[in-house]
Amino acid sequence: MKLAFSTLGCPGWSWREIYATAKDLGMQGIEIRGIESEIYAPNAKPFTPENIENTIETLDKLHLSIPMLTSGAYLFDEEKTQQVMDEAKAYVDLAQKLKTPYIRVLGDKDGAPGPERNLEHVLKMYREICDYAADKNVTPLIETNGVLADTSVMADFIKKADRPNSGVLWDIHHPFRYYGESPETTLKNLDGYIKYLHIKDSVMKDGKVSYRMLGYGDVPVMDCLKQLHKNGFDGFVSLEWVKRWCPDLEEPGVVFSHYVTYMSYLIRQL
Repeated sequence: MKLAFSTLGCPGWSWREIYATAKDLGMQGIEIRGIESEIYAPNAKPFTPENIENTIETLDKLHLSIPMLTSGAYLFDEEKTQQVMDEAKAYVDLAQKLKTPYIRVLGDKDGAPGPERNLEHVLKMYREICDYAADKNVTPLIETNGVLADTSVMADFIKKADRPNSGVLWDIHHPFRYYGESPETTLKNLDGYIKYLHIKDSVMKDGKVSYRMLGYGDVPVMDCLKQLHKNGFDGFVSLEWVKRWCPDLEEPGVVFSHYVTYMSYLIRQL
């Protein structure tokens, strides 16, 4: 397994601070979900036409990759169909330039399940995005969030998608926290479809999710890794520390260092 962190966790850092930290901590990847004040990756300074070649050269020299561009394309939103599609396609185009294998799209809005969604509309949108990405060596992954955090629903969805470049981003938090799924159940439902992981920990406090550094919550992180290892998963495991949305969370310098140390310990136990 390879380690990465999402830039969601370090919204105040410059691009230089981001890649220097990834290198110093011995990570293999950087997942892009905003850089500084720019959340929309195609407009971020490192990826503008005048800077992108230098960005690629720098990452190559440091033996770092960008395994995922994490879009905010909410496929359920029928009132913004064209806007959503334009965003997803822009992320696919940028991924092609960066040789990034995956982009993330969402079938629902939040991690927790909310209103009923028209999954037939989500499916239509997802298939179109996969088709657009098919000749660009990019795989759009759909995340286990909202109604699709119920992995029996996700399994039905991804099978119906029926595209060779489709797949699932398993956010290990959501199926466990909101549907009470065990890692064994998730892997049984999604075996062969999981291409990438978001990892985070939490506890329930006064009826609400309260995020914690890895090992300080009750999400069964080790059991998830054991199941993945048993199934031969060798892709990226990315820490999604949601500090951009929750600024009171611990600082990224502390959290990222702890993540690498803790994950290295867990991986040695596999």
